[in-house]
Amino acid sequence: MNHKILYLSREDVKNVGLSMAETIEAVEQGFIEMGNGNVEMPPKPGIHPGLGEDNFIHAMPAYIPAMKSAGIKWVSGYPGNQQKGLPYIMGLLVLNDTETGIPLSIMDCAWITGMRTAAASAVSAKYLARKNSSTIGILACGFQGHTNLEAMSVLFPLKKVKAFDPSKENREKFAEYASKKLGLETEIVEEPKMAVTGSDIVVTSGPILKIPHETIKSGWIDEGTFISCVDFDSYFSRDALNEASKWTTDNIDQYNHYKDKVGYFQNCPKIYAELGELVTGKKVGRESDKEKNFAANLGLAMEDMAVAPLVFKKAVEKGVGIWLPM
Repeated sequence: MNHKILYLSREDVKNVGLSMAETIEAVEQGFIEMGNGNVEMPPKPGIHPGLGEDNFIHAMPAYIPAMKSAGIKWVSGYPGNQQKGLPYIMGLLVLNDTETGIPLSIMDCAWITGMRTAAASAVSAKYLARKNSSTIGILACGFQGHTNLEAMSVLFPLKKVKAFDPSKENREKFAEYASKKLGLETEIVEEPKMAVTGSDIVVTSGPILKIPHETIKSGWIDEGTFISCVDFDSYFSRDALNEASKWTTDNIDQYNHYKDKVGYFQNCPKIYAELGELVTGKKVGRESDKEKNFAANLGLAMEDMAVAPLVFKKAVEKGVGIWLPM
């Protein structure tokens, strides 16, 4: 067999030129397929090296017939990597041909993970946030902070971002990105409360922790705010979470697995809807300007497989990557 497989490094994936708008469109289409029951995606199995730590390595397979996409992501998240000068998220994605099962590409998954996670936040916001949202608070200004801000700026008329991060370097890099790349008024705040109160949209994008640090307290969140909990429930006190008018997720089965088997999401509100139900109209989204609506999206293999074929197609068209023999 003379089949070759396309290897795409992290820089290759980034340089194919997939835009955030294209990513959001692909991820929303994937959720439409999921909401209509047309996606095969088993709950992701995982291992957790390091006793008592918050490390994880997950296997994430999915098949989306309508998008002719199938594959698997093998991804790790190690919070301690940041102190070692290493990325929190690392891994590889394998994209398969849906007709033959032959692997088409092996690609770095970190950039895709950051983009599709932010795209899912934006899709949730499309249905749960106020349409005129103009001020956003970002708590944790790493890669996910950057991508979530970019995604929200695609769908909403953002004018101002309030940024909180314990790292001076992180918040200064983020402020430069927000002002110079996105043209937003940028305020670096010294206290988490200042990023939450007065914001139309709030994104918490720190490490995922089994025992939440519960920084955000009851009474901080204004009426009408939409919150994307990219780091699960890590940033919130239970009293603050239970102010939610609508508590949503991207997949109830995986949410319940995390809650019942792994130990996340303890004493959180009852799930109102999956994102697939919102995008297909099976459940109504925001119903008033006073609702405090939350999205606790987990990050799904479906999202990766909605985006990976676009990366592969653009890479082939542009001659990006290295072809390797099987």
